[in-house]
Amino acid sequence: MPTEGGGGIGSNPDSGCGGLPSPDYDRTVEGLSRRAKRFTIVATVLGTSIVFVDSTVVNVALPSIQNDLGGGLAAQQWIVDAYLLTLGSLILVGGSLGDIYGEVRMFTIGVVSFGVASALCAAAPTATALIVCRGLQGVAGALLTPASLAILTSTFSGPERGSAIGTWTAWSGISFVTGPLLGGWLIGAWTWRAIFLINVPVAALTFVLTMRHVPRVSRGRKGVGVDYAGAALCAVGLGLIVTGFIEEPRRGWDDPLVVLAIVLGVACLVGFVVYESRAPQPMLPLRLFSRRNFSVTNLETFAVYGGLAAWSFLLSLFLQQLAGWTPLQAGLATVPVTVVMFFLSRLAGRFSMRYGPRWFMTAGPVIAGLAVLGLARIPTDPQYAVDLLPALVVLAVGLSLTVAPLTTTVLSEAGPGDAGIASGVNNAVARVAGLMAIAVIGVVAAGGGDHLTASGFRDAMILTAVLLLAGGAIGAAGIRNPSAAGMP
Repeated sequence: MPTEGGGGIGSNPDSGCGGLPSPDYDRTVEGLSRRAKRFTIVATVLGTSIVFVDSTVVNVALPSIQNDLGGGLAAQQWIVDAYLLTLGSLILVGGSLGDIYGEVRMFTIGVVSFGVASALCAAAPTATALIVCRGLQGVAGALLTPASLAILTSTFSGPERGSAIGTWTAWSGISFVTGPLLGGWLIGAWTWRAIFLINVPVAALTFVLTMRHVPRVSRGRKGVGVDYAGAALCAVGLGLIVTGFIEEPRRGWDDPLVVLAIVLGVACLVGFVVYESRAPQPMLPLRLFSRRNFSVTNLETFAVYGGLAAWSFLLSLFLQQLAGWTPLQAGLATVPVTVVMFFLSRLAGRFSMRYGPRWFMTAGPVIAGLAVLGLARIPTDPQYAVDLLPALVVLAVGLSLTVAPLTTTVLSEAGPGDAGIASGVNNAVARVAGLMAIAVIGVVAAGGGDHLTASGFRDAMILTAVLLLAGGAIGAAGIRNPSAAGMP
């Protein structure tokens, strides 16, 4: 396995993380044992699962939180949005820190910080305190999420890397979908505070597995400092844009604060790009974008993840507000998507590394887009087996063909040395795309009013399908399969 900075498993096969002896290094062959690789996947999946669960689990807890802490609708919005804001605006910074100081170190710090922030959320005495602690959770998530993918990139290579990322993708999808189900069960059995407390033992287990079994293939870059100016411009720019889109549904586009936040955010990001092009040690190496597949994949990410965010958000509202389903029923409705992705994502990731990503990143979004077009026709009193299930299964197949190959392509183009920042870029693109798609397509779904309408849902699903189909067109026109000699 390659090493950087004179450290890592290549130079000292008896050392694991943090100087602990690692029993998993196989001295009879070069590289890691299967057991070590399995534990690496388990640790990264567990760590990121709490981040994805907390993206959705709090939604079903909002009524209980309001009854306990008060605060009204504005407080409920910010309990959700404070987490998304810090996560989305700092994830690029987190990826850069992983590349500088080592992905395992940043992953460990992020996991521990997330556990502590979750405990603080559970103990929050007021709505304001909970909002602040949710923001701290997002900061921790911004550290550990790109680091987790960078660890997989450093540990695995070739088809094995695609398979590992496919496994990570499948379990991430499961954690995202099971958030509302887990939250509903915990709130019914105990209290809303349990949805945060459950993160603490998961974070502790992840910490133990990481320290004991995950190798430090890369210890970071020696002699490279933190790009503070670039980090500030990036975080403020993304933060202002995200804030503008979060506040738009409540304030409207005619509110000067919304417009000012977005304009200033865009200005900061333009300044960030200009500064990074001249900085001696930039946080974001712009040379990454000279690689065709890296640039095209991030463009496709914007289209595909924007469509996915709009689909998930609007279907949940449709089933609850128009079809009259309970939150638990609405959450259960999308379980088949997760099940199919669990079984297919690993294979899609492996085969995309073997045969090239172009076909997967073309066919996947197209299949998903056609499935969403089918959802545009469902009645307001749908029969699940007839009106929903077929379209959801087809959608799941399309997503399975897309998500793991897309993630694998971004990381493979960057290489292990830039894996953290590459993952951060891709995650930031996905987060901003989701917020923008929900804000823009949500206006169409409301039909000019304040509530979802049947005709608005139909039109919104058509726009969502167009986004997904555009993602497939981008993949077909832009993605290039590496040559056999150049395959990772």
